[in-house]
Amino acid sequence: MRTMTSKAAESATVQAGPGTSGSPATGPAGRRGGRKRSMNVQNLAGWLFSTPFLILFLVFMAFPILATLAMSFTDFGLRNVTHPWDAEFVGFDNYVRLFSDDKFLTSLFNTAYFVVIGVPLTIFLGLVVAVLLNNGIDRARTFFRVGFYAPVVTTIVAVAVVWRFVLDPVDGLVAGLFSEVGLTAPDFLGSEKLAMPSMIAMAVWRNLGTVMVLFIAGLQAIPTEVREAARLDGASVWQEFRGITVPLLRPTLLYATVITTIGYLNVFEEPFVMTQGGPSDSTLTVSLNMYREGFNFFHMGYASAMAYVLFVVIMGITVLQLRLLKDNTK
Repeated sequence: MRTMTSKAAESATVQAGPGTSGSPATGPAGRRGGRKRSMNVQNLAGWLFSTPFLILFLVFMAFPILATLAMSFTDFGLRNVTHPWDAEFVGFDNYVRLFSDDKFLTSLFNTAYFVVIGVPLTIFLGLVVAVLLNNGIDRARTFFRVGFYAPVVTTIVAVAVVWRFVLDPVDGLVAGLFSEVGLTAPDFLGSEKLAMPSMIAMAVWRNLGTVMVLFIAGLQAIPTEVREAARLDGASVWQEFRGITVPLLRPTLLYATVITTIGYLNVFEEPFVMTQGGPSDSTLTVSLNMYREGFNFFHMGYASAMAYVLFVVIMGITVLQLRLLKDNTK
């Protein structure tokens, strides 16, 4: 009788299985503890894999950004490179000085000119080329796409050097074309009126490919059923483009406008290679002016203040663009 009872108890225990007894190691509390330990191990593994990136970010990004912010409130100069703690704290004097500095105001105006003309041209031409390559051109479509995108993957310094020779008033390609029709080519990069438009033309040509690729991706994401329904309703090509294509491309338009504006506000290589900010500071941009103050004249504190003014301008314009365009994407 005792043997049968013990066997029945063992059988009941086996049928009940693990986790049904009151033992904390196998009950609900034990399962919760196991899941918690598993999550802790996963979190630890995530932090370990992220550690190399975090170290690089802190050393090469976070620390320089914070150091530059601190420098903008000092008179940090060449003498402080070896003794940084000897820099004198000047408060907001560098920022106040900026807006009474004619050279900085000139560079700010030139940068605004570059952005106001360059961004709409780049966006408009990029959209036109994208529409043509997506719908209007059937043959050699890949060839044209690669051709328009090739300048994007070319080093900006190489592009600027080539354009400088193309626009050379004596031996350049444009000068040769002018001479074929009996005219003398103007000095595009030596004229105060033509230097900035010439750089804008080069920037638009180089960045056209990036915007084109973004718009092609946006166009291919538009459902074909929507276009077909519009055509069945008798919509013309222009009506379809204005009423369907453009509204559905607003998210892509927003992204392309924001990244193009940020890039043009930071324009540096074009004037640095092509004109050195001349003639008469007509192509001097904020980034080039910042470089001069920091690395030519070693006014590190003043250049840092200039960098943060540019940062605030970029943030303000980006937020404005997001507010103006994002509400229409809903």
